[in-house]
Amino acid sequence: PEVTNMADDGADDSFGPSKLGTKEYWDAVYKQDMTYFQDNGDMGEIWFGEDCMARIVRWFRESAQVQTDSSVLDIGCGNGALLVEMAKEGFTSLIGMDYSQPSVDLAVAIAKKENLDITFQRADILNKEDPIFSADRFDLCADKGTYDAISLSPEDPTQKRQTYVSHVHRLLKDSGLLVITSCNWTKDELLEHFSSGFVSVDEIKHPTFQFGGKTGTTTTSVVFRKKDNT
Repeated sequence: PEVTNMADDGADDSFGPSKLGTKEYWDAVYKQDMTYFQDNGDMGEIWFGEDCMARIVRWFRESAQVQTDSSVLDIGCGNGALLVEMAKEGFTSLIGMDYSQPSVDLAVAIAKKENLDITFQRADILNKEDPIFSADRFDLCADKGTYDAISLSPEDPTQKRQTYVSHVHRLLKDSGLLVITSCNWTKDELLEHFSSGFVSVDEIKHPTFQFGGKTGTTTTSVVFRKKDNT
């Protein structure tokens, strides 16, 4: 997808629905990507690009808040590219979840080809009854575009975003981290959206541009820590 920032003036719902917010779209995308992968070994698109992913992985590697044996859940893992790179950097407890079964199938095939030990499973972050919520909680959750896609849902995106925030909170251990990357929302908007259960502790810097005397960026990555239960 084109990497743009579609947020506008801080409005809560400042962009309309899109096919990118539907499961049918992603099922079709990953079925096609699986065909490409089987034909020529191409793993498909890297969401936000390889440079962005490299900056995120570098933060994981260099942060004192993350250990190589930290339990990591990639929410909306797509083709699993982020976890593949983390595994190559020595991270050992990696799980990817996606509500699209073709996505999971592709990620499994890619990890197998790379001979990497990563678990992938079909799970829906918005379904409170999903078995993922009965599993052990995680030290760290990563999101690279999933919250964006949920924000583009044709059906009640505001409620779905609120559900997402509360469900990620459930998935994390006490003081666990959420590293979220967005091209739809600004840093200030993400801070507002996640303020009920999280506090910002870091930001992964991405390239900036200047326009009309203002400085901006097409991509924002914020590191949140889960607030203690009160």
